[in-house]
Amino acid sequence: MKKFLATGVIALGMTLPATAAGNIVQTAASTGQFNTLIAAAKAAGLAGALSSTHDITVFAPTDEAFAKLPKGTVENLLKPENKHQLAAILKYHVVPARVPSSVAKVKSAEIDTLKKGGDTTIKVRKRFGKVYVDKAKVVSADIKASNGIIHVINKVLIPSS
Repeated sequence: MKKFLATGVIALGMTLPATAAGNIVQTAASTGQFNTLIAAAKAAGLAGALSSTHDITVFAPTDEAFAKLPKGTVENLLKPENKHQLAAILKYHVVPARVPSSVAKVKSAEIDTLKKGGDTTIKVRKRFGKVYVDKAKVVSADIKASNGIIHVINKVLIPSS
């Protein structure tokens, strides 16, 4: 397996020709399927960074993905005393570069995320025509925002450390 520093070399095969004038947070909010993610970003103090940081890619779990977590997990993470843990989990979903699916060149790669310490890379692989990020499936790709790209995933990514 190869490791890349967010060079944009990943194996995403789906595209969604959506173009948005808004930033990552505005674009996600406009779909109505990322309410939990947005609430978590606000609770972790990251909504501003996701709105203003340029050239980022967010692997965005839907509300349905958050609902798959064990009962009480989201509520617990949203508590002020868990802000740092929540921020680490959310940063694990963000790559510090625009990574469109059109640059797919490899079947498997590890890409650095914004998370610091411990598990900081996500594994992206293509299997049987489907793209996976760690154990989450990419269900829509290449949703463009003014400051980056959103790829929709069906599970919340949890770093191993």
